[in-house]
Amino acid sequence: MSQFAILIYEDPSFYETMPPEGWATVVDAHRTFTEHVAELGGSLTGGGALAPVTTATTIKRGDTATNGPFVRSREALLGYYVVEARDLDHAVELAKLCPASGGGVEVRPLVDTATNPF
Repeated sequence: MSQFAILIYEDPSFYETMPPEGWATVVDAHRTFTEHVAELGGSLTGGGALAPVTTATTIKRGDTATNGPFVRSREALLGYYVVEARDLDHAVELAKLCPASGGGVEVRPLVDTATNPF
């Protein structure tokens, strides 16, 4: 099995304007997703939600630090999962089930630096 990151990109305003009962629906959708990963033969090895983009600090080339995200766009990286899957096709199958109503997801293989030091 290989490891893949499922990166969740969404419009932060989707959550800023969400009523409290909407948050419960989002949490339930993510719980269901984690159950489906196991049902489809994958395993969840990590993940998390990120604090709002407004809390980001960006370091650019050297030591220049600025408040805010690196990229100015409507969608931002708001969370991630790390899954073990048979191959990229399997990881994509799992990622298609990942809730991202306010945007989409990106799948990337993790590099095993013990065997592939770039």
